[in-house]
Amino acid sequence: MEYRWYHKLSGVLYVVLCFEIGIFLIFFPWSEYWKPNMLSNFSPEWGMFWMNPFFRGAVSGIGLINIYFSVVEAFRLRRFAVLPESDDEIERRPE
Repeated sequence: MEYRWYHKLSGVLYVVLCFEIGIFLIFFPWSEYWKPNMLSNFSPEWGMFWMNPFFRGAVSGIGLINIYFSVVEAFRLRRFAVLPESDDEIERRPE
């Protein structure tokens, strides 16, 4: 299969997007901007759940999964590389 430029670009954009979302989800639950939002003020029970360290850790875990996906896809981007033909294959090819 011949890969076009938009196949390569979409692969790179997927890697960058997953990596950025992963970094955001790892660090944002532990920042000072996590608490003051609409979801934490929805109800007192939801606010306690929102500030729970286990919930924050689960959100950070989702961030780690996103980073894992971006690394796996970055290694899969090698499929777009054109491998040079070896001398043996060139000699065996009928002309």
